[in-house]
Amino acid sequence: MFKNQPKGLFALALANTGERFGYYTMIAVFALFLRANFGLSASTAGLIYSSFLMFVYFFPLVGGILADKFGFGKMVTSGIIVMFLGYLLLSIPLGSGTVALVGMLAALLLIGFGTGLFKGNLQVMVGDLYNDPQYASKRDSGFSLFYMAINVGALFAPTAAIKIREWAIGLGFDGNSAYHFSFAVACVSLVVSIAIYYAFRSWFKHVEGGHAKGEKAQVVDNLTPEQTKKRMVALFLVFAVVIFFWMSFHQNGLTLTYFADEFTQRSSEGIASMPFNVWNLVAVIAIVYALFSIFDREATGRGKLIGVGVVAVACAYLYWQYTRLEGSIEISAPIFQHFNPFYVVALTPVSLAIFGALAKKGKEPSAPRKIAYGMLVAAVAFALMVVASIGLNTPETQAAARAAGMPETLVSPYWLISVYLILTFGELLLSPMGISFVSKVAPPKYKGMMMGMWFVATALGNFLVQVGGHLWGNLPLWVVWAVFLGVCVISALFMFIMMKKLEAATSEC
Repeated sequence: MFKNQPKGLFALALANTGERFGYYTMIAVFALFLRANFGLSASTAGLIYSSFLMFVYFFPLVGGILADKFGFGKMVTSGIIVMFLGYLLLSIPLGSGTVALVGMLAALLLIGFGTGLFKGNLQVMVGDLYNDPQYASKRDSGFSLFYMAINVGALFAPTAAIKIREWAIGLGFDGNSAYHFSFAVACVSLVVSIAIYYAFRSWFKHVEGGHAKGEKAQVVDNLTPEQTKKRMVALFLVFAVVIFFWMSFHQNGLTLTYFADEFTQRSSEGIASMPFNVWNLVAVIAIVYALFSIFDREATGRGKLIGVGVVAVACAYLYWQYTRLEGSIEISAPIFQHFNPFYVVALTPVSLAIFGALAKKGKEPSAPRKIAYGMLVAAVAFALMVVASIGLNTPETQAAARAAGMPETLVSPYWLISVYLILTFGELLLSPMGISFVSKVAPPKYKGMMMGMWFVATALGNFLVQVGGHLWGNLPLWVVWAVFLGVCVISALFMFIMMKKLEAATSEC
């Protein structure tokens, strides 16, 4: 899995891991912070949350255009500096008045713009590592590994956000001020990220781009106008579809978090409580990777022996954790957000093994086909939410019941855990494959801009996340999830209808 990859991939992936850890630590509690600190309604908090996500994914277009002129490396460095200033401002507790609101919005703007300079351009650099013929066949697997590294940072973020907030409350800070300590973690993570970037810069400096002062950037583009047009059409068809995937998927930070907070049992005990400890999940990940090393035909005897040892230690650790269980544990809503990155990290080798086996038989689906399948899988996840929500109160009725001390309608946390598993399957089919598709199909002279357009499509989807917030009120819960079920199915059908055009553009690359 890790063999025959350019070493620059691992340096860039680790740099991105640090940045993503800080970002997802903030995102884990941001929607709840908006409602608690400013007393906002679910709808208004959803508007701010989705608008922020939109800018985070819109600004990579600007970053891509600038990078096509000044170089990808310069934009990545500039992005980290701007993001740091934004997180620093967000970490200052300014209260809940007008000054605090303006300060928060300014911080969000800085974070969004800095992310725009950093995120897309780092991924273009990853893609350019595979322009070398010796690595060309590893492009899809390389982006899967890169995507896995992103989610290593995201895996620990919810636990970090919760524990740091609890620690701050323990020091005597009120609940709202304690949120800012979670935001401050991002500042530290960015320092780590830039340190990794420059420590291993020699591994990927050749793909940073840029040119000497007074010179024009040299881009080799041998495509005919007709070929360029065909590729651009294929790219924009994909962009149109991913809008609706992200509109649905990023309900994890809004309505799915609301569901975790308002409709999910707030405690768990026995073996059922073990998945809520992030270190137990790390042990499971270790077992998965060790098993792959054991059954890898190319692995040495020593490697297999190490794998057996890792499995034994991880299983012993999980058993020890089980014997220490006493009573019930409290389940905090943000903790559910660690399941998606856990599944990404754990399932990436499974995904690579499946598609690697299919590739050897000449049956691996094309990137556009994988994206279409991803939309269908996401639809299945929301179908499960429809089933889980039948018979539950509306959000307004649930809030009234809680306020009056009356019985609430609550469900098992394993509904959400299962939904995140299915959504992750869809994500693995769509997101890394989509990024790989853009890096491969984009005309060379528009590469930075087209990677930026991928994020613009993501931005539009994130802006539409607020639809969930507007639906969250007096409608039956199953209706909320049925909306996202519908858009995922329609998007998948559109992809299958356009498949010939999409695959034709891919085959020419």
